[in-house]
Amino acid sequence: MIKPKISIPIIFLFVLLYSACTTKVENKVKTNGREVIEFRVLPFEMADVKLLDGPFKDATELNVQSLLNYEPDKFLAKFRIEAGLEPKAEHYGGWEERSIAGHSLGHYITATSLMYQTTGDQEFLNRVNYIVDELAECQEADGEGYIGAFKDGKKILEEEVGKGDIRSEGFDLNGLWVPFYTQHKIYDGLIHAYELCDNPKALEIATGFADWLYTVLDDLSEDQMQEILKCEHGGMNDALAELYAVTGDEKYMELSRKFHHKEILEPLTDQIDILPGKHANTQIPKLVGTARRYELTGDLDDRAASEFFWDRVVNHHSYVTGGHCEGEHFGAPDSLRDRLSDRTSETCNVYNMLKLSRHLFMWDAKPEVADFYERALFNHILSSQHPEDGRVIYNLSLEMGGAKSYQNPLGFTCCVGSGMENHSKYCKNIYYHNNIELFVSQYIASELSWQDKGVVLTQNTKYPEEQGTTLSLKCEEPVEFALQVRYPYWAKEGIDIKVNGKQIKVKEEPGSFVAVEREWNDGDVVEVQFPFSMRLESMPDDENRIALMYGPLVMAGDLGPENDPNVADPLYVPVLLAENRNPATWTEPVSNEANTFETKDIARPRNIVFKPFYKTHERRYSVYFDIFSNEKWEETEAKYIAEQEAIKKMEEMTVDFFQLGEMQPERDHNFESEGSRSGTINQRKYRSSARGGGGWFAFEMEVDKEEMVDLVFEYSGTMFGSSAFDIYVNDELLTSETLENGNSAFVYKTYDLPADLNLTSGKIQVKIVAKEGSSAGPIYSVRTVRKEQLEI
Repeated sequence: MIKPKISIPIIFLFVLLYSACTTKVENKVKTNGREVIEFRVLPFEMADVKLLDGPFKDATELNVQSLLNYEPDKFLAKFRIEAGLEPKAEHYGGWEERSIAGHSLGHYITATSLMYQTTGDQEFLNRVNYIVDELAECQEADGEGYIGAFKDGKKILEEEVGKGDIRSEGFDLNGLWVPFYTQHKIYDGLIHAYELCDNPKALEIATGFADWLYTVLDDLSEDQMQEILKCEHGGMNDALAELYAVTGDEKYMELSRKFHHKEILEPLTDQIDILPGKHANTQIPKLVGTARRYELTGDLDDRAASEFFWDRVVNHHSYVTGGHCEGEHFGAPDSLRDRLSDRTSETCNVYNMLKLSRHLFMWDAKPEVADFYERALFNHILSSQHPEDGRVIYNLSLEMGGAKSYQNPLGFTCCVGSGMENHSKYCKNIYYHNNIELFVSQYIASELSWQDKGVVLTQNTKYPEEQGTTLSLKCEEPVEFALQVRYPYWAKEGIDIKVNGKQIKVKEEPGSFVAVEREWNDGDVVEVQFPFSMRLESMPDDENRIALMYGPLVMAGDLGPENDPNVADPLYVPVLLAENRNPATWTEPVSNEANTFETKDIARPRNIVFKPFYKTHERRYSVYFDIFSNEKWEETEAKYIAEQEAIKKMEEMTVDFFQLGEMQPERDHNFESEGSRSGTINQRKYRSSARGGGGWFAFEMEVDKEEMVDLVFEYSGTMFGSSAFDIYVNDELLTSETLENGNSAFVYKTYDLPADLNLTSGKIQVKIVAKEGSSAGPIYSVRTVRKEQLEI
């Protein structure tokens, strides 16, 4: 039999037809704005989503009271002073007393704009409009478009920075504390007031402010701009790109590109992880900005940098809570075991990572982005608010045996500011859509009005105390679309979906979306169930340091009251002795307490009750535990206990700890210097005087007023050459020190303070002065410790 000869064109046609029949075509949608790319999905307007009873509505209501307790005139006082106007109230304190003044007002405008959309409460609209009117008066009084709250800010930026006299480092630009970081918050607030509160005057102020900025920076070279960008500048590239999106004026996109920090963004574009040792939250807003610019320009380098950064942070630098950083800095990738303290996981960082995640989800609707969003939202953001008074947390402690530390709401740290926003916008990222699909990204009790389709979807759920959700639809008339239901990565026991009681066959795996495609009618009900199960998640660099997870929830082991007298016990954080790694076999539910479990005779020296981290408040806890087989514990018990005793003793004796070389700790300790520099060795930050000789640096340390203390310096043998320096305390010479080259081990050295040292102020000043022709340091950390408690 002779087989027919098939020509190449016929084969090619067959391949095309087969591909068309088998390849799933993703739906894309374009906006009506200046975005040039197609999106996989778009979010709904905030006012189209209403929160229903549940933990997120509770958190919102607490934040309503927090926001209403603030007085706008106190936020505005320094703006009026700098504009030459009489303030209407005394300005706030905390960080608002310093040259970062004004950042809180920016957050407050954004938060009240968001809360107006979330609640519809007219009081929030009134406050936004009042603040905008006041800023307009300040701008008019200035006459050139500038608005600001830090003293002499305009003069320094115009007459020094704008003329090329640039003195820039991590948190400091010509003596101002992160001025462009603060300006970003103001721009962001004004744009939110325009977009969410329909206030055209807010846009006029923002463009006038940006026009002033353009004149200041226009004559600077690229190298000079890059020098400026060494100082933290927030998301200036993001705010200015958004200003372009709103106005269409190319000048603002040009300004956005001026704030393109090459030292960070170019390696990330080239897929190089340069994050170790970097101040974490300084970087994230830059990538939110590149993400926004990609949407407006189509620049694939901007997209590449944003996606690579997200992957590295989420998959290589983050804890189980979705938070990251220790002491505000990134460490080595996949190296987290020994980075657990009361300084872990800054809340601002998570706030910004969720902003970045929103952009990425809109591009491709990837389920892993929605899964991360859930992890961080439940286990960090919801965990960071006190459930009774609404206070928020700066660093969400993951210290083993630690406790949560809530901020003074009048301290106005960066995380007080981002906290205002975090709990004002929960309805913003629950649902997404294109023309023919509706994505249920998060399981939060809420009601959605999809106005284009004439559909109201109500999500009734007590999640995460309920292991599922019910979606009820009201339709003006039958309508076809695909309901995309998130199948969480953690749902290893499957997902069950019923439409009007009829089972839907699910072929997808966990970590996906399940499309339920049909013509929907009024009264249709979709029931979704996904059983929670216990599992362990290990540290990437130690499989035996684990966290316990239950469905989406990080579980915290409850160890006792915050003032527990047993905290010094070396096994205050029990160890787990288990022959298998299936926690379902060695835990049991606690009756009448949702999502609460107790270990069964595998914890030493006592059993542990686990409950959701977001419900753990005013207690000592541990998220991470060490797990051993019985045989391994017998081998290592003595050594492990000795190590824990040393750690506990150090914690007990320490009055104050100062990590040099890190920006926020240096601010907190009133750091000053002349001719010094910071650097990183073995993933640790340090401070030294400049090479070549000379220079000094000084800082304040807390002391115990009633008990004498010693100073403990941490050095390393890794040196660039010998160094010789004097150590002064309260302007009196304490000792002279000489360091030589050596190995890379970190060592502590204790210095006795004089018995007649005046401690009544609760602080001492320490000054390090390099000897002539030599350098000082490097010094990694300094502690004040109570005497005779530990030999180091």
